[in-house]
Amino acid sequence: MYQSIVIAVALFNKGATSRSLIDKANTLVDAGGSITLVHVMDEIPAYLTAAVSKEQLLNHRKSIRTQLESLASRVKAKNVDIDLRGGRPSENILKCARDCNADLIMISSHKPGMSDYFIGSTAARVVRHSPISVLIER
Repeated sequence: MYQSIVIAVALFNKGATSRSLIDKANTLVDAGGSITLVHVMDEIPAYLTAAVSKEQLLNHRKSIRTQLESLASRVKAKNVDIDLRGGRPSENILKCARDCNADLIMISSHKPGMSDYFIGSTAARVVRHSPISVLIER
């Protein structure tokens, strides 16, 4: 059992993968433990920032927060937090885990393709650099 679990939330496939991780986390967290849902928004390349209005960015962020709040309602732990960050996903997932004093990171991963062997997926980077346990779901 774990005291503090960080779940890296991906919002593709309408959150189905994240819901599955939350269901697993509900069985792994100690009574009185906490679960943090973290979503990292990729940085917008500089050449696109002029084309995207602040209003669009705010609406996008608001939409993501709404989806995270919906997912958070599935968490059975008493302590549930939502952490919305921007930047490089693997780095921010690891920072969130440090900030929360997490003892488990949960993340989903797709089936690796050729590009993953050369570049590495977010899940692979998290596993390589995490000082705590990482549960990967496919």
